[in-house]
Amino acid sequence: SSSFFFGKLPEAYAFLNPIVDIMPVIPLFFFLLAFVWQAAVSFR
Repeated sequence: SSSFFFGKLPEAYAFLNPIVDIMPVIPLFFFLLAFVWQAAVSFR
């Protein structure tokens, strides 16, 4: 299963662990960026 794959990554892919940890935050970052941009355009 995918959970087993991500839970026990091979040593060759150990460098991807920080990327996998940050991936869930990326959509929140884009949402915040879009919100700030919309607010800047609205209050200009």
